[in-house]
Amino acid sequence: MKKFAGSIAVLFLFFTCCLSYSWAGDPEIRLLPGETARQELPLISEPEPEFADEAVSEPVPPIESTQVAPEVVSPDEPADAVTDTELQMEAEKVVAAVKPDVVIPPPPKPKDILTQATELMNTKGLKNYKQALDLCEKSVKKDPNSFKSNWMAAKACRLYGMETQELELSDWEDTCRVYGKKGMAYGEKAIQLNSKNADGHYWYGMNVGIYADSVSILTALKEGLKDKTQDSFEAAYKIDKNYDNGGPIAALARFWQVLPWPLNDEDESMKFYREFQKTQFFGIEDTVQVNVFFAELLMDSRKTENEAKTILKNVPQISNNKYWNKKASALLDEL
Repeated sequence: MKKFAGSIAVLFLFFTCCLSYSWAGDPEIRLLPGETARQELPLISEPEPEFADEAVSEPVPPIESTQVAPEVVSPDEPADAVTDTELQMEAEKVVAAVKPDVVIPPPPKPKDILTQATELMNTKGLKNYKQALDLCEKSVKKDPNSFKSNWMAAKACRLYGMETQELELSDWEDTCRVYGKKGMAYGEKAIQLNSKNADGHYWYGMNVGIYADSVSILTALKEGLKDKTQDSFEAAYKIDKNYDNGGPIAALARFWQVLPWPLNDEDESMKFYREFQKTQFFGIEDTVQVNVFFAELLMDSRKTENEAKTILKNVPQISNNKYWNKKASALLDEL
């Protein structure tokens, strides 16, 4: 009986211990005999892992062929320096973005009076010659002792008077008489101011020509213009015989041709025409009248009649001037 009771007691203790260990995870039921309230137990935290003071560096794998090699920076150049190419590209962008200012050229300087007159005379035509003459006379009035103003005024008088004659205007004789006289006066003044240039000499003599055409050669001779004209043309010839497309050469040839007998000299006239014929000025539009005058002289001898015909037939080929074409045609009819 005592052995049986002892076995029961052992079993009871064993059973009680098992129950206490099976509920040990719950603090609310982990009460010992005699405890009436829950006792809070301190939380048990797991210890944090301790790290070493310095990280252990892992070996860097070698650069494979597919990886880009790091850029080598010059020791004298900062790592973030901008290259010259990048600067140039940036500068080009800036320049392209800025629109250039519109530059307005300054207005041309106004042309002086004599320059305007020269352009008008080169353009040709009756109105242009008259406007040029007005400008030249205005310049002379402003400065009477201007060599250029005086000889250009003489030239304008000659061109204007001769144009009225070629156009066969009803008052051409009056115009040539008036402006021929004025042209001679301007030419004489130019010679006084500067006798070393051909301009004054030449245009003085040319104005005597249109004056004589209007009043007759005999009247001009009575006024004593023969010697003055000869001296002027010879002076121009000596200074510059190629002046105005060989004008002094042709002028002397015509001078000795038109003088009445016994003052005329056909041999002297022929000499100058032959000289002119050898120049580059023969047979051009601006000297077409020389062809007519030359052929007129050649007609006086049977030996040169055929040459005269050839020259006259060429007149319409080198110029469309109606006046000289008509003159050439009339001379051909005489042959």
